[in-house]
Amino acid sequence: MNKLEIVTHPDERLEQVCDKVSVFDKELHGQLDQLFDLMMEHDGIGIAAPQAGILKRVAIVYLDDESGVIEMINPEIQMISGEETDVEGCLSFPGVFGEVTRTDQIVLSAQDRNGKTFVIEADGYLSRAIQHEADHLDGVLFTSKVSRYVTEEELKEMEEEA
Repeated sequence: MNKLEIVTHPDERLEQVCDKVSVFDKELHGQLDQLFDLMMEHDGIGIAAPQAGILKRVAIVYLDDESGVIEMINPEIQMISGEETDVEGCLSFPGVFGEVTRTDQIVLSAQDRNGKTFVIEADGYLSRAIQHEADHLDGVLFTSKVSRYVTEEELKEMEEEA
């Protein structure tokens, strides 16, 4: 398998609706492992398959050891409640940051690498990360939801204040 690389905007694959996964085999497991490694190599907290040029409904989120690695195959999000605006960035848009409003609490239904369905509830930053990656699978980019772009200097100031 070829080494995966991050696909950056304006690559048209980022705006494609991805294909549903129906085969859960060694090839899929290898792609998941490679996606995780690519995400970690670029200090990401999430990655979707189209960001590596793979047009499958596959994404990974990893905030920390507490939440663990969440591999989402064929994810479906049901919104519950709340709304929150925060700054987001994206591996496919290096150096671009913007304020995005998303639902604060969600329920996620997805399949794991073996095809077993699971359901989790998420809120706050985990909810945001899951929604961001799930959007990629429908060809929706975070830049289409930005209400205000934020400079890297502003981002550093925000991090210092937190």
